[in-house]
Amino acid sequence: MGAAGTAVLATPNVSRAQTVTMRFQSTWPQRDIFHEFAQDYVTRVNAMAGGRLRLELLAAGAVVGAFQLLDAVSAGTLDGGHGVSAYWFGKNKAFSLFGTTPPWFGDANQLLGWFYHGGGEALYKELMADILKVNAVGFLTGPMPTQPLGWFKQPIERPEQIRGLKYRTVGLAADLFNEMGAAVVSLPGGEIVPALERGVIDGAEFNNPSSDRILGFPDVAKNYMIQSYHQKVESFEVLFNKGKYDALPAELQAVLRYSAEAASSDMSWKLQDRYSRDLLAMAQQQGVNVRPTPRPVLDAQLQAWDRVVQKLEGDNSSPAAGPFFKKVCDSQREWCRRVGNFVLRYEASQAVAYNHFFSRQG
Repeated sequence: MGAAGTAVLATPNVSRAQTVTMRFQSTWPQRDIFHEFAQDYVTRVNAMAGGRLRLELLAAGAVVGAFQLLDAVSAGTLDGGHGVSAYWFGKNKAFSLFGTTPPWFGDANQLLGWFYHGGGEALYKELMADILKVNAVGFLTGPMPTQPLGWFKQPIERPEQIRGLKYRTVGLAADLFNEMGAAVVSLPGGEIVPALERGVIDGAEFNNPSSDRILGFPDVAKNYMIQSYHQKVESFEVLFNKGKYDALPAELQAVLRYSAEAASSDMSWKLQDRYSRDLLAMAQQQGVNVRPTPRPVLDAQLQAWDRVVQKLEGDNSSPAAGPFFKKVCDSQREWCRRVGNFVLRYEASQAVAYNHFFSRQG
């Protein structure tokens, strides 16, 4: 009897309930580090769900194209997905405020702070459920570092060079570069390098050194302009069909939400290693000319941001345009004014300390 009791106690506490399997597609090519980040999220969900829930990860295009993910999740063609809210910019420009915002946030971690503790999530739900009536729920996750100005055949040294440039970007950055005179083309990640190689576009940004390297940018352009205000702040978005999500018990809904938080932290740690290594490798092994974007171009971007925001806040062509866009911007500015002031006043200079310890070593 004692032995039998011991055996029962030693049995792992695994639920015998039937496993719910959800098809979960990313908006990223299989080989991109972004798809790896999606896998990291899926791995956490599957590990913590105790056998009751399993996400099955698919790469972009497996069921729908990257830009069709939200529609597919809303319709139930897919159960969920991993992408960026800026990809739904065509439905409502306010979506980009939850992805690639104006650079009043100091970094993307401040964007996530606003979303979860500054009223951003309620505004996101209002946009999804009340304004667009999309049958989906979502979370923001994964703070991204500043994105590069991008890849060019010739370096960008003056704002005037942007005029007439056929340039790839997405979200509000499209409005920004249109304001600066570029001809903007929005393409999903897997289509950018072929378009640059064929001359369909003259320049392009995607996101980061690791993605850019694996997608093949160094093979078609050698000038990599880093530092930019067009997408200084962005995070990922995890989506689920609302009906499928609501049908889950509360503890599995919690697993989906808290796994996004856990994956967000891990991603911010992992990219420190990967992005820094790949930036050095492109410069040292692939002949890439890595250059900071000149100050006049950065100043021109900030001035263009003022004009873009003013136009969109004043656009009363639909109830969801100007009034709601301004409502989100006001919420973000209130957060950024207070939090940005705290960070700038409170934090000692990273540049001063870095130069003290490392500049003399070369």
